[in-house]
Amino acid sequence: MSDHESVRRLRARAQALADGVRETSAEAVVRRVFAVQAQDVTAADLGIRARGRDITARAVRTAYERDRTIVRGWYMRGTLHTIPCDDARWVLRLLAPRILTATGRRYQQLGLDEDLRRRADRLIRRALSTHGPLSRAELTEHLTTLGVQPDGQAPFHLIRHAALTGVLCHGALRAGEATYVLVEDWLPPTDDVALEEEAALAELARRYLAAHAPADLEDFAAWSGLPVSWGRRAWRTLAQSGVITEYGSSTVLSGWTEEPADASHTPDVRMLPAYDNYLLGHRTRQVSVPAAHQARVWPGGGIIRPTVVADGLAIATWTRGSGASSVQVEPFEPVPPRIQSGLDLEKEAVARFLQLAAHRAATDR
Repeated sequence: MSDHESVRRLRARAQALADGVRETSAEAVVRRVFAVQAQDVTAADLGIRARGRDITARAVRTAYERDRTIVRGWYMRGTLHTIPCDDARWVLRLLAPRILTATGRRYQQLGLDEDLRRRADRLIRRALSTHGPLSRAELTEHLTTLGVQPDGQAPFHLIRHAALTGVLCHGALRAGEATYVLVEDWLPPTDDVALEEEAALAELARRYLAAHAPADLEDFAAWSGLPVSWGRRAWRTLAQSGVITEYGSSTVLSGWTEEPADASHTPDVRMLPAYDNYLLGHRTRQVSVPAAHQARVWPGGGIIRPTVVADGLAIATWTRGSGASSVQVEPFEPVPPRIQSGLDLEKEAVARFLQLAAHRAATDR
């Protein structure tokens, strides 16, 4: 097995995407991978499905809304991710200051000075306390009382600001649309003492390696959105405490052992959604996507297409058809029979998941 193949297989296994590894619940999936890319609600649900065993759309919504074990918010790189609820507070404390600083110029362009942002935070808190949960459109209507124009990006950035300052988080879907709720009303209380920055940084790096190793500190920086210098600090802390060890030119958690691959095994096929974190968890792509086909996965314009992976290697892209159960696969090359059987099963599972999700959305209206 080549170095690339070995690293790919191990990364895919860590992500519950190879060797038959599947978690039994949405909460278990998110705890394993720590952060599921979640710009798109359906894509995030599909990302959880791909890593679980017979997880339905209803089960995912239950984890979000009734059990409240997972939550969607702006975390790594300032983009939407789903993470375990009991990690939300310390992750936000670690990452939010840098995200807010990085957004400073955009605030200036939109005329959202510090005083207005603070007043918007207070108004949003009052509105959610009195009327919540509220949708983006409903919060925007409240924000107009501060002179904020309802069109354009200003309302979004003020809502996101309130999330980054710990005022709100995503709550339940209403007729398929996101609503926002007060953090103190929604997230379960935790007994954890607030982590100091160094401890929080090391813990974030440890969680990253548990879900993405073999990897290096530059991979961690690319995934988290933190500077490489912060990655060095995290690696130093983990190394001093004996948490990590070397694996070739990369790093893994100490105590980890490589399981030899069975050369005769049937490839493990999974259908990943657009923007899946498996494809965004490292700074380079060549391990997971053949160079000749990378433009089909990343066609430009910030788009990352849904992919089919076999033992962690991308072999196709796929799209949803016009019907709720229609799934179309576009292979990079002819698919061998030993992979096709697994692909057929995955297509059926994805179609069933989407069909049931569409039915649930229709009945919720």
